[in-house]
Amino acid sequence: MADDLKYKRILLKLSGEALQGKETHGIHPPTLERIADDLLSLREKGYELAIVTGGGNFYRGKSGLAAGMDKAACDYMGMMATVINAIALQETFIRKGHEPDLFSAFEVGGIVTQYERRTAQYSLHEGKIVILAGGTGRPFFTTDTASAIRGLELGCDVLLKASHVDGIYDKDPYQHNDAKRFDEVSFADAIELNLKVMDQTAFSLCWENSIPIIVFDIRVVGNLQIALAGDTSIGSLVK
Repeated sequence: MADDLKYKRILLKLSGEALQGKETHGIHPPTLERIADDLLSLREKGYELAIVTGGGNFYRGKSGLAAGMDKAACDYMGMMATVINAIALQETFIRKGHEPDLFSAFEVGGIVTQYERRTAQYSLHEGKIVILAGGTGRPFFTTDTASAIRGLELGCDVLLKASHVDGIYDKDPYQHNDAKRFDEVSFADAIELNLKVMDQTAFSLCWENSIPIIVFDIRVVGNLQIALAGDTSIGSLVK
């Protein structure tokens, strides 16, 4: 089965907002359960899964900046929020019979070990799901950039951005009824048009290293499998 997969080793960027479900903040337990089930079904089909967690469901740096807080401090707070989501995801997998390996860009003493590339690669090779928290461990970098970096370090074939939007638009679809969705877009156009679904550093890293990006709405059951099959009807492909 694994030999027939279009992509085998996957880097999934799981946004914090994707875990909110029907809530306005925090984690919606049924949504977390359903996402974990979808991911475990992919593992059973032979996919190797590394997951970078976002933290926007608990804290967004823009709110801190608006209140006059230091940018670096806001970013550190956001990194801590990603650890909360990572632990919640880890515990959900464990209850379902699979114990993933959880790493953070910075050590959380007694709770999460610090990320080490070779160890994470070995975990993937052994069929374990790898959860990656803490962004890059440094301020001024987004979790999108962290996803691109981890994808490169771990030799992933594709970067999936699991969000609450069904692809890439030329402008915010929640604010503009005439927003146009792209089925496919080149990295050059994504950067030139300044498309906001990911930051330009992440786009550039994936472009330079030939890693395609698929942006899709993870809130819909089955979208993960559809996206991996290359069907752009439920998302957008950047290549």
